[in-house]
Amino acid sequence: MSRQIAVIRYKVRADQVAENEAAVRRVFDQLEREQPSGLRYGTFKGDDGQTFVHFVITDTEDGSSPVTKLDSFKAFSSSVRGRCEEMPVRVDLTPVGSYRLLDA
Repeated sequence: MSRQIAVIRYKVRADQVAENEAAVRRVFDQLEREQPSGLRYGTFKGDDGQTFVHFVITDTEDGSSPVTKLDSFKAFSSSVRGRCEEMPVRVDLTPVGSYRLLDA
């Protein structure tokens, strides 16, 4: 089993917040329907109302993220840059310590 942890941060233009939230909700709707294993995923909006942060933890045999295989995520990914004021930045993380954060 390979665990991958990543954080993705970006800022959308003020006129694109609602569209970005709708696109994110479509991803979560599909996740709820399909319930892929080996994935913990969350999207949060910052207090400025325009910054979004995605937390992705995958525990899969090949290290790939099930979320990237979803049609809704592919649609989200293909259009997110057009909504951005600040482009997405991905940071891959290695745990140093956690308290109940990474336990299944």
